[in-house]
Amino acid sequence: MCGMTGKLELSSRKSLSRIGIAFLLLAAVELSWLHALTPLENRLSDLFVQQQAQVLQPDADIVIVDIDDASLAQMQETAGSWPWPRAVHGDLVRGIARQKPKAIVFDILFSERDEYRPDSDDAFNNALRGLDNVYFPMVRRDAAQDAQGAPAKQIAPMLGLQRSDHADEAARLAILPPLAIDPAHWRVGSINYLEDSDGIGRRYQLYDDVHGWLIPSLPARVAQELGYSVPQQPDMILAWRGAPGSFRHIAYADLYADLERQHPQRPADELKDKIVIIGTAATGLHDLRATPMASLHPGMEILATAIDGLKNGRAMRKIGDDFALGSAVLLLALLSLAFLRGINALKVGLALAAITVAALLGSYLAVAQLYLLPVLSPLLLAWAGYFAFALHEYLRERRSREQAVQMFSRFVNPHVVKELVAHGGLSRAGESRQITILFSDIRGFTTLSEKRTPQQVVELLNRYFTLQVEVVFRHGGSLDKFIGDCIMAFWGAPLDDPEHARHAVEAALEMGEVLQRFKHELGEADADFDVGIGIHSGPAVVGLIGSEQRREYTAIGDTVNLGSRIEGLTKGVSRILVSRETREACGDAFEFKSYGSFKVKGREQEVELFAPLEKGEKQE
Repeated sequence: MCGMTGKLELSSRKSLSRIGIAFLLLAAVELSWLHALTPLENRLSDLFVQQQAQVLQPDADIVIVDIDDASLAQMQETAGSWPWPRAVHGDLVRGIARQKPKAIVFDILFSERDEYRPDSDDAFNNALRGLDNVYFPMVRRDAAQDAQGAPAKQIAPMLGLQRSDHADEAARLAILPPLAIDPAHWRVGSINYLEDSDGIGRRYQLYDDVHGWLIPSLPARVAQELGYSVPQQPDMILAWRGAPGSFRHIAYADLYADLERQHPQRPADELKDKIVIIGTAATGLHDLRATPMASLHPGMEILATAIDGLKNGRAMRKIGDDFALGSAVLLLALLSLAFLRGINALKVGLALAAITVAALLGSYLAVAQLYLLPVLSPLLLAWAGYFAFALHEYLRERRSREQAVQMFSRFVNPHVVKELVAHGGLSRAGESRQITILFSDIRGFTTLSEKRTPQQVVELLNRYFTLQVEVVFRHGGSLDKFIGDCIMAFWGAPLDDPEHARHAVEAALEMGEVLQRFKHELGEADADFDVGIGIHSGPAVVGLIGSEQRREYTAIGDTVNLGSRIEGLTKGVSRILVSRETREACGDAFEFKSYGSFKVKGREQEVELFAPLEKGEKQE
């Protein structure tokens, strides 16, 4: 049993090691190449970003002039249906410019001339004369159309393109500029919307490197010309401040109407030194995007957030994949070590839960410092590894329990086996216990054997032993072994039994009754068939005893030897004899008939023996 246990433990350790290695490889593949958990990682970061942003306020120097639904309705008589004549925007620009803002930024495309109202386009361009702080968006077309685009070298000065060291002088670029605006007023930047694979926009483009020509985005162009630092990188992760609508909004119609009044009612300097963004949040104009802050986020507020970030040096910084991979490897290595050392799975799970809470809290707090810590993927991989380890341990424990059930079903009844398994099985080391030992030996077996074939003798013994072992089990005893035609059983182990002596005597009395029924089955020819039962109570060593190849649960010691001697003294005296120790341990559960003291081999002091009787049974 011990050798088998050692092999099982070695096999278990190998399996645990294989699980650990498999999950380390899985972590490497996932975090270096597959990225299947990235959408979940992003959603968790979005949640933290959203919660942190709620308590922040955006830059008060950025103001949005909003073409909202109310403005579309109010401007119906003045400007008609959307799109309005460009002269309307020209009037607004002249009015805003009088207040001397830092910049006026349109988040409206003017990519086509108004063929039906060319004079309106002219009025708009006339309004732009002399203004050097009005900015317009352009669109970078699909790269597949570059071959039909304009030469980069030619349009670079007009669009503010930057030539890099590896610029292709012959490159052509497909870009849609604001063609309704005279090139003299082109202070432009791209507003191409960047979204991640899950359709959420978390970044804003700064520069698009096309054949070595850097196309600035509108926020980058505005920030650069206002003297703010713009990182030379493709994009920035937006650092949101406030919920959608947190920037100061002025309805387009309200501002337009006030500027047209002879006596304006609004403050004459409300837009002084402001960055004014003119855009739309009207639902019918479809400039709504999905961001971490909202599923329908107005594009002009995304633009405002990008300008806010560049103006104030605020951008989220994502810690690289190396952090995630290192975290996953560390967690999985610790899990492997914990299970290999046999630490309880529940304790390991509680420790991992504590690490999870700490990691999530750390990630949440890091967002406030503009850092995005990728902790979810390592945690999910660690939990997957934990459940794999725990499942392995559960299956191993179940196999161990099944082996325990298989082993102890030979010795004790199924109820005791269940109790043993529920209490964690047996201690493999021997232990001293107070027990009651019972020996039951057949009398007249030789005569019985002479009348039957060997096969009939074996069948008869098996039938008799089955009946008697059922009695032992029924009274909570443990079958130790069969010694020839003798049964050895004991009470008080492996489960504690304060009434072990009483239960042993009850079993002996019932064994006598079962014997009588069995003799009736045999008939008159086997009237000499009988048994002798000896019982003694005392201390004994119990445990798994034997060789490395074979061990059995048994009891040894002087108590066992004396029990065997008492059984040998029953012949010609009484079918059942118990020692004084057993009688005293039974209390008043039975009547006892004394048979005096007997000399026992190996003992100097004589042993006083008694025959148990049921309560009320008359002594002969």
